[in-house]
Amino acid sequence: MKIGFVGLGNMGTGMANNILKKINNKSDLFVYTRTLEKIEKMTAMGATGCNSIEDITKKVDVLLTCLPNVETSKELFMGNGGIFEFANSNQVLVDHSTVDVKTSKECFDSAKQKGLNFLDAPISGGPGGAADGTLTIMVGGEKSPFDKAKEAFNMMGAKISLMGPSGAGTAMKLVNQLLVSTNTVAAAEAFVLAEQSGVNLSAAIDILSTSWGRSTMIERNGPITVNKEFENSPAPLRNLVKDIGIIKDLTDQLGLKLPVTMASSDVVDETMKLNLNEPDIAATALSIKKISGIE
Repeated sequence: MKIGFVGLGNMGTGMANNILKKINNKSDLFVYTRTLEKIEKMTAMGATGCNSIEDITKKVDVLLTCLPNVETSKELFMGNGGIFEFANSNQVLVDHSTVDVKTSKECFDSAKQKGLNFLDAPISGGPGGAADGTLTIMVGGEKSPFDKAKEAFNMMGAKISLMGPSGAGTAMKLVNQLLVSTNTVAAAEAFVLAEQSGVNLSAAIDILSTSWGRSTMIERNGPITVNKEFENSPAPLRNLVKDIGIIKDLTDQLGLKLPVTMASSDVVDETMKLNLNEPDIAATALSIKKISGIE
C-alpha cells in the first residue's frame, strides 16, 4: 500500500513518523507540506517527498491529511487544484483534521459526486499520542473505504472505530473536545482549591489518580501545573479555542443548551488574554487564580 500524508505539524509529524516506522517499504510513504524543510527531514528518513497536491494525490492508494482549520480542509479537498481534482475512485481520501460536521459532510458529498471515497477521521491523544502511535481515531463514512484505510490507521493509532456515516467521526471528536474543555477547567479549579487549602499539589494529583475524581486532564495537566510549565506548549490553548467555537456552532444548530461548556469557554477565553506565549490548556489554572484574586 502506498500512503500519502499531507500536513506535518505537531500532530502530523508524529503520525507520519509512525507510518514510516511500520510500513514495509519506507519509500511507499509519500509526504507533502508547505514547508520544504519538513519534507526534507522525512525524505532523509526514507520517505518520498512530493512537490504539490497533484503530485502526491496521483501517487498513493490512501491519502491522509492533518490540517490546522476548517478553511484549509475545504480548500485542500474541494478547492481549485485540490485533492478531489486529481483523485480517482480506487483511492481512499481521509481528513484527520478537527473541523465542523457540515464541512465533513460537504467533503463527503462532493467526493461522492465525483465517484471518490472520503472519510472524516479526527484524532485524539495529543502530540504524545501521535509520537507514540497510540492515537484514538474516530471515523465517519462508508465501511468499504474504512476497511481499506484501516491498515494505515493501525500504524498511527491504538483505538480505531467506525462511528457511523459521514460526519459521525467529526461529531465524536467534538464530543471528546467538549469533555477536554470542561475537564480541563474543572481540573484547574480542583488544583487551585487544593493548593489554597494547604494540600500538597503533587500528593493531591496522586490521590486523584485512584479516586472517583480522576480524569485524563488531571493526569495530564497536573504535572504541568506543579512545574508551572504553562507556556510554549505542543498542545496550545488556541486549538481548544477553535474546537469550542465549532462546538458552540453545533449546539446552536441542534438547539441545545450546554451551560458547563459555556462556562468553560469563558475561562478559556480569559486565559487567552493573559499574554502568555503559546499557553498550554493547563494555563486555565492561572485564570482561576486571577478570577479569585490570587497572585
